[in-house]
Amino acid sequence: MLVTPVLTTLRKNFPEAHLALLADKKLADLVQYNKNLDECILIDKKGVDNHLPSFLRFIGKIRAKKFDLVINLHRNERASALAAFSGAKKIVGYSKPGFALMFTKVLPNLKAVKHQIHSHFDVLQQACGVEKIYDNGLEMWIPEDTEREAEKIFRENYGEGVKVVAFNIGASWLTKRWLDSYFAECADILIERGYGIAFLGGTMDLEIVDGCIAKMKHKDSERLKIFTGKFSLALLAGFLDNCVLFLTTDSGPMHIGVARNIPIVTMFGSSPVPGFYPYDAKDILIKTPEPCHPCGVHVCPKKGDDNLACMKKIPVSVVMKYVDELLKNYGQPAKEIPRVPNAYECRVIDLAKVPE
Repeated sequence: MLVTPVLTTLRKNFPEAHLALLADKKLADLVQYNKNLDECILIDKKGVDNHLPSFLRFIGKIRAKKFDLVINLHRNERASALAAFSGAKKIVGYSKPGFALMFTKVLPNLKAVKHQIHSHFDVLQQACGVEKIYDNGLEMWIPEDTEREAEKIFRENYGEGVKVVAFNIGASWLTKRWLDSYFAECADILIERGYGIAFLGGTMDLEIVDGCIAKMKHKDSERLKIFTGKFSLALLAGFLDNCVLFLTTDSGPMHIGVARNIPIVTMFGSSPVPGFYPYDAKDILIKTPEPCHPCGVHVCPKKGDDNLACMKKIPVSVVMKYVDELLKNYGQPAKEIPRVPNAYECRVIDLAKVPE
């Protein structure tokens, strides 16, 4: 999702070029309908392409395409290797040491000091001859039949006029997850106020969602619906179009929410705020007061009550304050909220500086 502004800029600068994007097969929904692309190349990095012989064959497929330019915007070993051995006339972007020897120009990923998107723009300007940046924010297109299916699911599960708040409580790192008991309390408050609640997320989130719901007072409410593990990424996007707010961790679904224009409240513990804040000015990010932020580690090394202190010290009362603010300011389905161009820096509430 954070590469989509790059695609817009490349298409505007090079309207006649053949523009291809290499992406993980499981994330195809995010980009395969992108109007700036001529081709999507999909790698099954956790499946058939996850062993050396298949990976080498995949590199061979890339080489056969004879690209003039390869831009690598993911600084890990797999992406660096694919770029390095792509056979392209020019190879630029981020790279792991070793593979960098095959690059024409290597640039640093500055996600610790500026948004990841702006670091990507640096690559375009400094290594690709791009003179003008076209930043339309995050963009995600989905088929019309998927939009209709999502709206049908929404109508079938919620009564007429019910406003629905979507919850995404999972994240790839434990240190990115707000406490499930806190999410449960927020859900109960909103149900008591007449809102519908939709729990989203993938199959990997089923256990933590079950644990969260077990802590709720209103777990049997007819306005509480569980869609965890049931939606494709495209269907998730279409469903968010019908919701009024997204309460989420720093995660992939958060960025999908940004692309679909839904107001977002998110909590940041281990993640660096400059690099990954939700890229929309109407969104609100609540930053932990813990001095160890941003640690960037996947599992908190602290013990006892100090374990995950970064998330424990973002209280429900603070989160609900900003949930209420966004519901008051917007309070309508995301698809009905006008987009504001060139307004992409979210509001950051730093609890180390702001009284709770």
